Amino acid sequence: MPDVRGRVRARTVALGALPAIVVLLLLALVPITPAPAAARAEEGGGAGDVGPEEFESIPAYDVVLAIAANGDLHVRETITYDFARGGEHGIVRRLPYRRGDRLFDIRDVRTSSSTGAPARARTRRLWHDLLISVGDDDRTVRGRQAYVIEYTVSGAFTPGAVHDELNWDALGTSWDVPIREAAVRVEAPVVLRKVRCRSGTSESATGCLRDRDGPYAIDFTQSGLRPHESMHVTVLLPKDAISVPSPRRARPHWAVTWAGSGLLLLALAGVAGVARGGRTVPGDRGLVPAGRGRLLVALGGLLVAADVSHEVARHGVWAVSVGDASMGGVALTVVGTAIVSLHRFPIRITQRGPGKGNRVGDEPPVRTDRVRRPSVLLVRSGRIAADDVTRGSEPGRRARRTAERWPGGR
Repeated sequence: MPDVRGRVRARTVALGALPAIVVLLLLALVPITPAPAAARAEEGGGAGDVGPEEFESIPAYDVVLAIAANGDLHVRETITYDFARGGEHGIVRRLPYRRGDRLFDIRDVRTSSSTGAPARARTRRLWHDLLISVGDDDRTVRGRQAYVIEYTVSGAFTPGAVHDELNWDALGTSWDVPIREAAVRVEAPVVLRKVRCRSGTSESATGCLRDRDGPYAIDFTQSGLRPHESMHVTVLLPKDAISVPSPRRARPHWAVTWAGSGLLLLALAGVAGVARGGRTVPGDRGLVPAGRGRLLVALGGLLVAADVSHEVARHGVWAVSVGDASMGGVALTVVGTAIVSLHRFPIRITQRGPGKGNRVGDEPPVRTDRVRRPSVLLVRSGRIAADDVTRGSEPGRRARRTAERWPGGR
């Protein structure tokens, strides 16, 4: 089989050496005065600043995946990048550190440039990705530059009953520019028997060109990758061929169970029942003090903060997870807010009469031990004594019924 990886490596070396060759030709043919050289230095261009293209692209992308005996994955990426005429401050490599609830530990990030471009590395986490920015915000680079990014990944392997499996996106799907030539090399301390590569996207993937380089290394190459297309490598190693630790997992973003949901619904139902039945005037002995309501609000907020910050402190702000503890804190906050509201907006509770649905703010129903309007009519007519009406005696009750039957005292 032809040495396909050798061709890609040769192209990469040639692409990296091309700027130097062009510069030498310019030095031989065109006299360069100190002033233009100083001007180029002020522009921030490196040794590889030559021939900027109209559109950005990646002429060559070379990746080495070295599997260690302890299960770590050592990655070295050599990226040759053609910047547009306007120039950029560098490149940004996005690496997933979380897939679903699966966590990867990406460490020992190192960057460099063989063309003299600024290669200072800065890392930050955004959503489920680790962003590695390579370059300098104060300097602009143009033309063709070469960058090297090295890092180590722990927890990339998934242990199985028969095989330990590695699924890795070698190039990443975040590149907005085409990749002309790509090569991925897989190296392992054991014989590689089951290794495959698919290029493109998850919807339309094709096989990569493969070449074995001995029993412990396999090369894959692919040409003409469009933006957001990558090369996905799958490696199956015999069980216990290397040491594979258990995968690290994080709680999902929504980890609420029926217990937390039920607690919140119970609190909401209780508050709704109180609101429907009415409210109590502050100062009544049966009312919970407003201070206890504020205490419940504070405790609920602390409970939510403790539940959310647990994952954030370990894996960053984008790893936030809401669980049953958060729902319990929300329930306490709802109850505490309802108690405080009863004190701040007092409305008298109304009592329900038989068969009547009184609303908040209605006048209380007439009580049997005190008859008002009917008693006045009957007392004035001399048909019943006022004491009998106010004491709620049997004549008073008959008088009330008579008044309700014949309004106006008839």
